[in-house]
Amino acid sequence: MDFITLTKGNIENEHICCAFSDKKSKEGYNAKKQFLKEQIEYGYVFIKLNERAKVFIEYAPSEIAYLPVYAPNYMVINCFWVSGKYKGSGYGKELLKKCIEDSKTKGKDGIIVLTSDKKRPFMSDKKFFLKNGFEKCDTAKPYFELLFLKLSNSDIVPRFIESARNAVCEDNGGFKTYYSNQCPYMNYYIDLQSKIAKEQGFEYEKILIDSKDKANQNPSPFTIYSLFYKGKFLTQELTAEKKFRKIIDEVNK
Repeated sequence: MDFITLTKGNIENEHICCAFSDKKSKEGYNAKKQFLKEQIEYGYVFIKLNERAKVFIEYAPSEIAYLPVYAPNYMVINCFWVSGKYKGSGYGKELLKKCIEDSKTKGKDGIIVLTSDKKRPFMSDKKFFLKNGFEKCDTAKPYFELLFLKLSNSDIVPRFIESARNAVCEDNGGFKTYYSNQCPYMNYYIDLQSKIAKEQGFEYEKILIDSKDKANQNPSPFTIYSLFYKGKFLTQELTAEKKFRKIIDEVNK
């Protein structure tokens, strides 16, 4: 298995797996690359299969990861994807093994990953991690779960920050989206949602998470994308036009 680790030296000439062939997400793709350039300097790791494929893992020290948790000296798996014909060929286990070995080398007390009660779009499937030794250590409304793998004798058990537990934010009377440039699909679809919402007479507020401090203040554990309506969490699934119009129909009722 031939893998590549992205560096500041090679990232310009390497694709970043997701959305590499999606022309409408070009702006988001470039924003994700810029995010990676900035974060790699502080210990962010992106490892991918040396093919034009969506087979990769991203992880970072908890001190810089955009995840509202208390988990000092832990590594955070951010995005982990093995798609299409590459599933079931051992790529996932090999990528996780690389993360574990790197975390041990760097003296980390463990690894954490954000999952949910069942398999959901844009989120890692908890079944894979449970099979590989992870355990559930915390939950947050409405369906988020935090899993961890201990690598030392530390007594610290990772947990969500309180502000991210209850799935509520300040009510602006309409939609409010918290998002980051961790995913290249964000810009296009969020701009589309904003246009549709305003055409239908709804407030649509966009809040970009571009720092660890902002991530720690996020009202949801999922800092890639979280949609709220009148202060209540709706979904972490990035919705295209059809699904978003369906959401509008539901709130109109």
